[in-house]
Amino acid sequence: MPSETPKSSNRRPTLDEYFMEIAKVVATRSTCLRQKVGAVIVKDKRILATGYNGAPSGLPHCLDIGCLREQLKVPSGERQELCRGVHAEQNAIIQAAVHGVSIAGGTLYTTHQPCIACAKMIINAGIKRVVYGRRYADERGLEFLREAGIEVVYMPIERDGNSE
Repeated sequence: MPSETPKSSNRRPTLDEYFMEIAKVVATRSTCLRQKVGAVIVKDKRILATGYNGAPSGLPHCLDIGCLREQLKVPSGERQELCRGVHAEQNAIIQAAVHGVSIAGGTLYTTHQPCIACAKMIINAGIKRVVYGRRYADERGLEFLREAGIEVVYMPIERDGNSE
């Protein structure tokens, strides 16, 4: 006789939980030595594009050559111009553009709170909703998103077994 599964394990995830889990899997492709970030852009319950943080196509990854920001001990959220990586949100937006996919009106799920540069791109891309899972040192990105009328949802995700 098969063992019975408790009802709690049969709970169907909400769409936000589902797409955030996918963003977490996308983040595993990251080549950043500091933070693994994933992003998924969704519209009408369909995934349109994904992105993770890492060096531009064809350039050496930080995994291979090291991280200048780490070597200089630059705190998170500062001196982003030193980073060779493209952010996950940026890569997702770029992938949509490269493939001619309109993301206007969509929702962006990201494992980390968007920085100010990503917030500007999200606004101009026409994204209407952002769901993020981990806080970021610089709050200006959230301020820009809210000022632009974009719905922002914080959905804490686990980090090493602990919720943020």
